[in-house]
Amino acid sequence: MNATDNERLVKQYFEHFNNHDWRKMADMYSETADFKDPSLGQGIVKQTREQIVKKYEELSQMFPDVKDEVVSMYPSGGQHVIVEFVSTGTAPDSSKFELPICTIFTFEKGQIVKDFTYYDNFQE
Repeated sequence: MNATDNERLVKQYFEHFNNHDWRKMADMYSETADFKDPSLGQGIVKQTREQIVKKYEELSQMFPDVKDEVVSMYPSGGQHVIVEFVSTGTAPDSSKFELPICTIFTFEKGQIVKDFTYYDNFQE
């Protein structure tokens, strides 16, 4: 895989996210992938595809219109794509959120094996 292939996969990933097709999105990961995500706890947490689907199903129940808008993509070597994006959504009580996020995706054989996500999780 080269940087262009990985960029194409990232675009596909965000298309699945914005369509709330959590199964297709989860299938882009290896069977068990490494995550760094403040919502999952400290350090590296392994997640299966089933756990990924469950997490995002819960997210879309809390924010039915959740969507991500990619700001920039930075391919890095043959395995990584760094993505800046803004996640937005509206809760059932009409409160809205807008969260800038940066994720480093690591690819092996066309699948995401690492998803290291950074954002300010101390927002009001």
